[in-house]
Amino acid sequence: MRMNVAPHLLTEDRAEFERVLDDALRNAHAHPDLAEAGTRLSTTQLRAMALNATALITTAAATEYDHFVKVREQIREQVRATAAPDPAETRTGGPDGAGVVAVVTVLAPLLAGTAAVIFLLVGAVLKMLDPAPAFADALLTAGLFFGSVAAAGLLWAGASLLVTALRNSATEVPAEAPDDELTRARAAWRAALLERGVLPFLRDALAATPPPSVPKQTPPPASRIPKIGYSGPDFSSPNEGASDIRPTYSSPDFTSPDFGSPERQPE
Repeated sequence: MRMNVAPHLLTEDRAEFERVLDDALRNAHAHPDLAEAGTRLSTTQLRAMALNATALITTAAATEYDHFVKVREQIREQVRATAAPDPAETRTGGPDGAGVVAVVTVLAPLLAGTAAVIFLLVGAVLKMLDPAPAFADALLTAGLFFGSVAAAGLLWAGASLLVTALRNSATEVPAEAPDDELTRARAAWRAALLERGVLPFLRDALAATPPPSVPKQTPPPASRIPKIGYSGPDFSSPNEGASDIRPTYSSPDFTSPDFGSPERQPE
């Protein structure tokens, strides 16, 4: 993820800001108010949020950062002023002349070496002829001359590279010079950036994030599989629970028909 660049944070100091942030996340367990780092928000999420808020975080240590940059620029100016001038630039009178000298320094050994190989090769071939041409020795001599020029050019190029490397190393500001003003200014900026910028931002980010909700445990659903088991049927004797009244039977009341003599009808 690309880090947002704060308006007052120079490109060369972005890596230092990230180192301070990574140290804070790595040692989050040492701060009780950051104990939930990795629970509410992972360290990857916190780092991404902090990188996106670079301008806000670095503003908290703007005073210390401005002092650090000022001290660094003063030391660089002093080193540039006391550095020895470029010999090639002094002789030619400016950077353009130095560029011409650099081109000649590179091309001279290459061209001289090529010419030496050609003259020596042609001269050796001509010397093998019988009789050898008179100019075969001249070609060999020219080849040796150009070979010497190529060797001298290589030595000059090596010396120029060495001088340039020494001059550049003299103008560099040491990264960790002990007990100097630049080191103290860098340490003050790092401490202010950590205490007033990074740690408060991480605390606010964790406080603004609600804790993860614990899922409620629901009772397991009732099983739809019928319970396998048999219970003996509840048999009861017919007499149990029934009234002890038995039906009684009486013989039908049969009466003989009233047979009598038929009455005579009056005539």
